[in-house]
Amino acid sequence: MEFRQLGKSGLKVPSLCFGTGTFAGKGDFFKEWGASDVKEATRLVDICMEAGVNLFDTADIYSDGASEEVLGKAIAGRRDQVLVSTKATFRMGKGPNDLGSSRHHLVRACEASLRRLGTDYIDIYHLHGFDALTPLEETLDTLNTLVRSGKVRYIACSNFSGWHLMKSLSVSERYGWSRYAAHQVYYSLIGRDYEQELMPLGLDQGVGAIVWSPLGWGRLTGKLRRGRPLPEQSRLHKTADYGPPVDDEYLYKVVDALDEVAAETGKSIPQIALNWLLQRPTVATVIIGARNEEQLRQNLGAAGWNLTTEQVAKLDAASKITLPYPYWHQRQFDERNPSPVPL
Repeated sequence: MEFRQLGKSGLKVPSLCFGTGTFAGKGDFFKEWGASDVKEATRLVDICMEAGVNLFDTADIYSDGASEEVLGKAIAGRRDQVLVSTKATFRMGKGPNDLGSSRHHLVRACEASLRRLGTDYIDIYHLHGFDALTPLEETLDTLNTLVRSGKVRYIACSNFSGWHLMKSLSVSERYGWSRYAAHQVYYSLIGRDYEQELMPLGLDQGVGAIVWSPLGWGRLTGKLRRGRPLPEQSRLHKTADYGPPVDDEYLYKVVDALDEVAAETGKSIPQIALNWLLQRPTVATVIIGARNEEQLRQNLGAAGWNLTTEQVAKLDAASKITLPYPYWHQRQFDERNPSPVPL
């Protein structure tokens, strides 16, 4: 397994990370993702570690904390061999202060995650979303205090706009506080918005990308085909409205290109889609999920090889999108304002 630097931090992370949203399966939404109990979760963690994947990502809201609990039990006795990433900010109770990135909520959320995970530190602690009602100074001072206390090793954010991230980095620099080492982002062959502003920002500021939903909210499994109904077992039956919208014809165009590359490489469509991401600028690690051992081993096969330049270009062309302003205008000045990837 290849290990990569996480942004400008000193931390090395595996190019693939295991996402534990499939652990516990508490509630209708997360049950559609998966429902691994402690025994199955432990087996999946074993397989990951055998393959060199030692980074496990979760969040307090996954199954209302139960995902963290299952992960904690699955890594018990080997905490020093793994990296744990979790998140806070979203609502975890009915009270007015049971959400957000205030000092009040973040301290309580961090301590609750530590208890559920059965550990005394978190390797990468994310803000799951941007809180526009809490002053950035309060949020970042709190995160810096958690780092200095030893409860958190590195901080990251998720789902931020470009200005959210840049302003946060500026505040951290002004006060000499810990800065975001990474940004957990949605990025896939059918979701390339990340490339327009957040990727150039990441390159300029040294913020690594941790990619979530790399298979386009379950659409790049190879099971969705032109003229065919949605498979019976697809989680898209119940979760499609929660994820990013994708035009059907655009999806099928990308799947057609994936089919061509699959024929050339002998790899599966998910493996190709994941490998394409592993070759993109700023990407430190790609989060893979799995309901079972078979899916996990399939996804692990995305690493250890590379698509050719020609195959990457074919996928780039098939997934090309019309850029919103000002990005379409900026591309006309490519001599002095180049894009890190073809747009």
